[in-house]
Amino acid sequence: MGRLAIGRIFHGHVKKNESLFCINKENQNNPLKVSKIQVYEGLQFKEVEAVEPGDIIILSGIEDVEIGDTICTVAAPKALKRIHVDEPTVSMQFMINNSPFAGKEGKFVQSRKILERLEKETLHNVALKLEEGDGPENFVVKGRGEFQMAILIETMRREGFELCVGRPQIIFKEKNGVKLEPIEHLFIDCNEDYMGVVTEKLSQRKGQMVNMVNHGTGRIRLEFSIPSRGLIGYRNEFLTDTKGTGLMNSYLQGYEAYRGDIKSRVTGSLVSDRQGETVAYGLFHLEPRGTLFVDAGVPVYEGMIVGEHNRDNDLNVNPCKEKKLSNMRAAGKDENIILTPVLPITLERAIEFIRDDEFVEVTPKNIRLRKAILKAQQRK
Repeated sequence: MGRLAIGRIFHGHVKKNESLFCINKENQNNPLKVSKIQVYEGLQFKEVEAVEPGDIIILSGIEDVEIGDTICTVAAPKALKRIHVDEPTVSMQFMINNSPFAGKEGKFVQSRKILERLEKETLHNVALKLEEGDGPENFVVKGRGEFQMAILIETMRREGFELCVGRPQIIFKEKNGVKLEPIEHLFIDCNEDYMGVVTEKLSQRKGQMVNMVNHGTGRIRLEFSIPSRGLIGYRNEFLTDTKGTGLMNSYLQGYEAYRGDIKSRVTGSLVSDRQGETVAYGLFHLEPRGTLFVDAGVPVYEGMIVGEHNRDNDLNVNPCKEKKLSNMRAAGKDENIILTPVLPITLERAIEFIRDDEFVEVTPKNIRLRKAILKAQQRK
């Protein structure tokens, strides 16, 4: 059947196997032939021979068609007003998994398979764009936010793909020597009780309130102008602050002058310095150093991030350390080791946490955090 073109007829008629023109964004008239015409009947497609103005139809057999193109007759080609899709504001690096655990949990691990899947995604997801990366095994995917990227990565993970992704990067522009950044128009709907904490958090992310409406029912509607980079990592924080009752939506408002630096993560990472399996004894003595991401009995490798350091620097640690045994009788009894419960790492949380020199390793079974350079000696 090929690619499908869905749209409404404004005037004229079309019949099966009729020759038409497709006017693209360069105003070029590309000839095409319709192999099948379908209309909606409930939730199903129904094939018909001809359609009239006002009908919403599905045309088959059209390959080179994009959102906003006009399909018209050969006798009177005339382009309609084009529909514009918001341009990408965030880019992420996709690459093969090159960790010591590569190929153990995924079904599709080759760069060729990842490229084919990303190319297929860009065909029906018009908000995504795909570009080549630094090497043959790296690809750059551009989209409308880290949440859209997370949905794509989660979908690929469930399909059996194994890959690594980098930190979301904002797409900046430069005009007349001035650095420009994408600005979002943000809509917030939450209870009045949470207005203070929401406003405070957004102001720290360079957000500016432009409107406020009190519905008089205990809920309030807030509108902000905020940089796209200020929204990275805020969704989960917003749900926590509003106890899961808040609603948040945004659209691209345009590009404005750079609003200044936004405070990011100030803590470092606890990085495993060897390959092995985590031990409760070793993890227990690491808890004063920071917040752990792994529990006992979890396989780790050199360069894998096992926790968040209390300080701003990275710390190489040994989570596989076991208690030394001897034939000497201990004066006291053994300690009962009780570890603090670990909060599971979700894909959204992992993408928000990593720095520029860190990756998220995504497999069908696990989500791991790791350094871009695994060897500790090479990171110094």
